[in-house]
Amino acid sequence: MRAEGVVAGYRRGVRVLDSVDIAVVPGEVVGLAGASGCGKSTLARVLALLMAPWAGSVTIDGQRARGVRYRAPRELRTAIGVVFQQPRLSADPRLTLDEIVAEPLLATGRGRDAEWESELHGRVGLTAELRGRRPHEVSDGQLQRACVARALVLRPRYLVCDEMTAMLDASTTAALVGVVSAEAERGTGVLAVSHDEELLAVWADRVERPWTP
Repeated sequence: MRAEGVVAGYRRGVRVLDSVDIAVVPGEVVGLAGASGCGKSTLARVLALLMAPWAGSVTIDGQRARGVRYRAPRELRTAIGVVFQQPRLSADPRLTLDEIVAEPLLATGRGRDAEWESELHGRVGLTAELRGRRPHEVSDGQLQRACVARALVLRPRYLVCDEMTAMLDASTTAALVGVVSAEAERGTGVLAVSHDEELLAVWADRVERPWTP
């Protein structure tokens, strides 16, 4: 997963990213660090094909991405799983945690996979009791566990974690970092975005600051 010469922003003429390069290879955890407002989340959204760059390119396994969200080819957008900072803003409040995990399977027409879903529930620590609850009935940490499982349910080749642990306690942070690290050991490329440089120092194989000369 590679960005080359990426320029991006949110208002016409105001750049957040200016000729940024970064690459993540399979099986590697790359930390993305920097001060608040430097463009970490913007770069994560561009790499996850959620936001179009103004210039430059994004390639996934050598294939240049054209289009974002549902305009991107399915094989590219399903190759990338995303975990956001605020689980309550990224999960449908009407669904149970079990349904949240399975949502991408249904959205892509693949259908439920009980054995695989059960394995993911075990990896992230979702008990049978929790799986039947809705977001308002669980903690942020419990909901984020479901969101991590949802990001993995399509077996993506790359995982973008945008401040995944920012709202979590220490024990849940350790558990979910462990889950993501295990995915990297299985060959998934991971971009770990965080302002917590101490966490990145122990989590990431290397830490990038592409906006620093």
